[in-house]
Amino acid sequence: MKIRKNTFKRNLLKGKKQYGIWNGIPDSYAAEMCAGAGFDWICIDGEHAPFDLRTILHNMQAIQSYAVPAIVRIPSADPVLIKQLLDAGAQNILIPMIETADQAELIAKAMIYPPKGIRGVGTALARSAQWNRVNDYFKYANKEMCCIGQIESIKAVENLEDILEVEGLDVCFIGPADLGATMGYLGQAGHPEVVKLVKECIKKIVKAGKIAGFLTGSKELIQAYSAAGASMCGVGLDSLILATGTKRLAESYKEELKGHSSNTQY
Repeated sequence: MKIRKNTFKRNLLKGKKQYGIWNGIPDSYAAEMCAGAGFDWICIDGEHAPFDLRTILHNMQAIQSYAVPAIVRIPSADPVLIKQLLDAGAQNILIPMIETADQAELIAKAMIYPPKGIRGVGTALARSAQWNRVNDYFKYANKEMCCIGQIESIKAVENLEDILEVEGLDVCFIGPADLGATMGYLGQAGHPEVVKLVKECIKKIVKAGKIAGFLTGSKELIQAYSAAGASMCGVGLDSLILATGTKRLAESYKEELKGHSSNTQY
């Protein structure tokens, strides 16, 4: 048996734009709906959504059954959790709030085996190695892993040049909502100053030879950030699609619900 090839990473390295959606509903039915829609990748959000290790595994299995790459966003830069998820079959890990080169180096090393990395060896228990059924797993595993660090604070932007020098950090993913909050624009991810800084960061990332990514529901900003050079493009969230779609449907039948829209945005 051969190791599963990371088509997501390979396509990004070829310069292909990859469009994806966030999976924030912790149920494999929702994951399948997203996976069958035609996106290039699905991100399971274990940071803000109520996922645990088992539900991440179930959603990841559902997504991968459609031959769609799964990205897993974890709550923090935790090498132990990264090890568990890699063994469970994840190849793409998104780590939030990376603010220093030391943090970036830690997560990059957590993605690969020694001597260059610190990933623990446990293939007899690992779905990723098909419980030792994958031939030459140790030979090929490291290069199939994709380490994605989130740049989402002023501190991270100030340290961006040092972060970009870290070997093994494949993608720098900009989080406009949190970045905007640290700039004083909480809830205003589309503020002109936030947009300006995001585009500047994307250009720096690409110039340094790294892959740049982002998440936004604004088609205008998707086009702007893509034009700046980003190729990992997050374009929506399943929970938000369900929330807005069901509200819109209810309003079409109940007049009293209209005019009660929220100004909370992500």
